[in-house]
Amino acid sequence: MTARDERKQQTRQSLLEATLKLMKEGRGFVSISLREVTREAGVVPTAFYRHFRDMDELGLALVDDVSLSLRKMLRDERVKAKGAGHIALQSSVMMFLLYVRQEAQSFEFLVRERMGGSTKVREAIQREVRHFVTDLANDFRMFPEMQNLPSDDLEMIADLVINTAINWCGEILALTSDQVRLQYELSMRAVKQLRLIFVGASHWKVEQGAAEKTAAAV
Repeated sequence: MTARDERKQQTRQSLLEATLKLMKEGRGFVSISLREVTREAGVVPTAFYRHFRDMDELGLALVDDVSLSLRKMLRDERVKAKGAGHIALQSSVMMFLLYVRQEAQSFEFLVRERMGGSTKVREAIQREVRHFVTDLANDFRMFPEMQNLPSDDLEMIADLVINTAINWCGEILALTSDQVRLQYELSMRAVKQLRLIFVGASHWKVEQGAAEKTAAAV
């Protein structure tokens, strides 16, 4: 990478970070102007257009950056779970919540803009959520207790897990760094919620089998 490319990448990153910083004040993405972003980033407005066509495109870049980083973290956790031979719930939940706190500004953006005012950004976040659901459903096929479940059911279980995790994000971000006890209680509650989902999934398989036998008998 040339020095010019490095400067260009630094400017792009500065624009993204400036947007997140402005949103940290509780503002929605659509309320932030291009000029505010460039002023916060310390660049002239014309420099913005060397990287993004408009604010919506910048918002899409934020969604992509956060999603790629999160996908890598989740992939690493899945590798650990496979190596352990079971779904390592507690360690995975703790790692996820720690990651959310470390990347607080990025997750505040995702949680807030998931129902935000920019249609393009909102739809991009929804697409990424669906990708996470599909990835998780594919992972579930590798676990013996879920191998016999149909694809639709695996997708439904994965959807429950992902949307439950999104709710955790809002809760953990609302806690301050010194509220250690509450953070721990949230992580334990999160583990229990996942266990309940998986227990329900295993019983769903039994109920489905019983229903099929009843239907066949009739």
